[in-house]
Amino acid sequence: MNGFFLGIVLSIPVFIFSQNNNADDAGKVERESETTLKKRLETEDAHKPKLVVGIVVDQMRNDFIYRYWNRYSNGGFRRLVNDGYYFKNNHYNYIPTYTAPGHSSIYTGATPRTHGIIANDWYSKKNNAMMYCVSDSSVKSLGCANKNGMMSPKNQLSSTIGDEIKMTSNKKAKVFGIALKDRSAILPAGHAADGAYWYDEETGNFVTSSWYVNELPQWVKDFNAKQLPKKYLEGGWSTMAYPEGYTSSIADDNNYESVPNKKDKPTFPYSYKNFIEKGNYGILKSTPFGNSITKDLAIECIKNEQLGKDNVTDLFCISFSSTDIIAHAYGPRSVEVEDTYLRLDKDIEELLNILDKEVGKNNYVVFLTADHGGSDVPNHLIDNKIPAGYLWDKKIKKDIQSYFVNQYGDSTVLA
Repeated sequence: MNGFFLGIVLSIPVFIFSQNNNADDAGKVERESETTLKKRLETEDAHKPKLVVGIVVDQMRNDFIYRYWNRYSNGGFRRLVNDGYYFKNNHYNYIPTYTAPGHSSIYTGATPRTHGIIANDWYSKKNNAMMYCVSDSSVKSLGCANKNGMMSPKNQLSSTIGDEIKMTSNKKAKVFGIALKDRSAILPAGHAADGAYWYDEETGNFVTSSWYVNELPQWVKDFNAKQLPKKYLEGGWSTMAYPEGYTSSIADDNNYESVPNKKDKPTFPYSYKNFIEKGNYGILKSTPFGNSITKDLAIECIKNEQLGKDNVTDLFCISFSSTDIIAHAYGPRSVEVEDTYLRLDKDIEELLNILDKEVGKNNYVVFLTADHGGSDVPNHLIDNKIPAGYLWDKKIKKDIQSYFVNQYGDSTVLA
C-alpha cells in the first residue's frame, strides 16, 4: 500500500536492565589521591559488564507494556521493568520515524541529518536513482545465491556504539547484529562489527555479506540446516490458551486487517500449508515465529561466538522485526498483535535465562527500546469518530503536477 497513516504515534519505552549491581555512585565527586584513584578505576574495570545486549522491538508502543502486563511472565518484560530502569518520557526529534533511521539513531546517538540514514530508501541526486539504505553492490552475498546478501553499513556516516567499543578495545571486543530485516541487523552493529546476520526470505536462511567475513560461519550454516522456518510454519498460528479470551484487543473478526493470502480470512487460526508447498518462507516474518527464530539464532551466536566470556566488553545488537510487520498487517489493537507480544515475552524470558547461564547474572547489561511507534488504523479511528485519514503519495504527486501545469504549463519539473 503506497500511503501512510495519519494518527497518533505513541512514544517508545526504554528499559535498562543491569545484572551488574556494583556501580559506584555516579553523583559522588571528591578529590582523590593517585593511589585511591588507581584503586577505584581498577574496581570499576573489574565490575564493568562483559556483555551489553541491545534489544530493539520494531514498532513497539509504550502502551504495549501496561496493556498486556497481567499476562506477561515474571521473567520477560516484567523482569526488565521490575529489576531495571523504565524510561517513559521519550520523544523523537526527527522525521520520518522509519525502521532504518530509528535503528541508526539509537546506536549512533545522532539524528538522520548527521548519520545519513534519512529513510529506509531515498532518492540519490548523485546516482539519479532511488537507493536502499544498506545496499552495497561492492560486496558479495554469503549464504544465498541472490542479491539479498549484498548489503553493508557503508551508507551510515556516523560511528556506532559498536564502532567505538571496537576502537577503544583495539578490536578485542566482539560486536554482532542479528535481525530478520537486513537494515535492523547491519546499521546497529556498525562498520567494524564482526558480523551481522539477517533473514533471506527466498531461501529461509540467515545470510550475511563479504563486508564482514569471507565465508558464512559454520555455526550459521548448521543453524540454517535445521530448517526451522519450515518447522515453525508447519504448526500454523493459533492463539495461546486463555479461557477468558484476548480481552485487551478488539474483536478478531474486523474490517481493519489484511492477510498475505487474499483467499483467507484474517482470523485465527492461520495455516501456512500453501506457503510451505511453494517454498515461500518469507511468510515467517509475518508471524510471531519470526521473533522466535531470531531469538534462536541469537542464542546460538552467544554460545558459538563466546560473547561475554572475557574481561573485554562485547556488544550484541538484536532486533525483533515481526512485531512491525504484524502490526502493519493487522493493526496495533488486534488479537494478532496481542498474541505476538505474549509470545515475544516468552522469547525474551528464554534469552535472559540463557544470558544468566552463559554470561552470568552479574556480568551483563540489557537495554530494550523501539525504533518507532505505530498509529492506530485510520479507518478504526474514523469509525470511533476520531479525526484521521489516509494520505496517498500518488495523489500528492498528481496534485503537484496539476499545480505545475496550471502555474507553469509544464508538469515535467517534478521528478
